[in-house]
Amino acid sequence: MAFKKSSGKLSQAAVLKQIVKRCSSLGRKHEQNHEDVPKGHFVVYVGENRTRYVIPISFLSRPEFQTLLRQAEEEFGFDHDMGLTIPCEQRVFESLTSMLR
Repeated sequence: MAFKKSSGKLSQAAVLKQIVKRCSSLGRKHEQNHEDVPKGHFVVYVGENRTRYVIPISFLSRPEFQTLLRQAEEEFGFDHDMGLTIPCEQRVFESLTSMLR
C-alpha cells in the first residue's frame, strides 16, 4: 500500500479513502445490524477469534494504525469477504488504540 504520489501511485488521502470505502461496504455486507457503528467509525476484526471493534476513521491517518493496515494487506489483502481483519493479538490492538484516543 503506497502513501506517496509518485510514478502513478495513489496519494495517502486517496488510499485512506479507498480503505474507508472498502470497510464501509464490507460492514454493510456482513453485519446484519450495523446501527451500532456511529458515523465517522468503522469495524475491524482482531485476533484469532476475530473480535469486532468499532474504531474512529481518524485512526486511519495515524502512522501506528497504518502499520497495522499494511500488515493486514500483506496477510489478508483488502479484497475478501471476511471484513477488515487486523493481524495482531487483541491485547496489543487494545493497547495501541487506547494510546491513539
